[in-house]
Amino acid sequence: MKIDRLIGILSILLQKEMTTAPELAEHFEVSRRTINRDIETLCQAGIPIQTAQGVGGGISIMDGYRMDRALLTSRDMQMILAGLRSLDSVSGSGYYGQLMEKIQAGSSEFISGRDSILIDLSSWYKDTLSQKIALIQDAIELGKRMKFSYYSPKGDSKREIEPYYLIFKWASWYVYGYCLLRKDFRLFKLNRMDEIVLGTDFEKRSEIPAPSISNEEVFPEKGRVKAVFDPSMRWHLVEEYGVNSFQEQPDGTLLFEYEYPDDEGLIAWILSCSDKVIVLEPKSVREKLYRITSDIQRKYEEVEKKHGKQSTGRNRHSK
Repeated sequence: MKIDRLIGILSILLQKEMTTAPELAEHFEVSRRTINRDIETLCQAGIPIQTAQGVGGGISIMDGYRMDRALLTSRDMQMILAGLRSLDSVSGSGYYGQLMEKIQAGSSEFISGRDSILIDLSSWYKDTLSQKIALIQDAIELGKRMKFSYYSPKGDSKREIEPYYLIFKWASWYVYGYCLLRKDFRLFKLNRMDEIVLGTDFEKRSEIPAPSISNEEVFPEKGRVKAVFDPSMRWHLVEEYGVNSFQEQPDGTLLFEYEYPDDEGLIAWILSCSDKVIVLEPKSVREKLYRITSDIQRKYEEVEKKHGKQSTGRNRHSK
């Protein structure tokens, strides 16, 4: 893409004293005529580029603008590359890797030290996630509707949306768009999407509300939970809610109080703590936990009885 090449050329000019059209043409695998047009485009954009003919000549940014290099320090460049590297971790096309090479071109002296920040945005679903991200990016750029199957706690459904944003939040990827089924803008979690296909073209809406991605808006508080945790779960509470989320009691147990958005999420989290927690409030959650654990016990008792009878039958047959 031309814009990528222009960014790459500008990066090289900012980091090197001088380069030549043949060097740039070879680096970006285009003709010298294309590079000359790119240089003209940069000049029209207000970048003070000068060219010198003959031996020792080439392309450079005017001396009076050397101070502009300070706009991007070595630390700045490291942060930019860290961001691109994180996107490359979920890219299935190698696009961001190529963009990093363009930005790094001729800047080995400018970028000092080793990489100190490594961000991996992939997940257990990396093989399928990168394909979804690439497909959604195409849909957004081309202005194509998307059709897909969606699996949520409320049930399975077929959706069609007009996509506008790809969002990484709460350790997961989401697509934000206008849902034709709900007649409103919605967030959809990529891991819950399947059978994604591009549909017809759509005309972008004049008013697109900003995605509501704050914790308070997406997960509004429903109630307050009060529970007592075993001391061995201190690390778990610190990891999930911070060091100020509980109070240590005289007997060593940890009194936990926190606002929660929904019963299902809270109950799933409590069950993951095994027998290391007792819910005091609210009573409705405590009663749900009791019913769930009682049902689990009953099912396993039935399995044991069934397997016990099968084992007895096999033993008789073997005799």
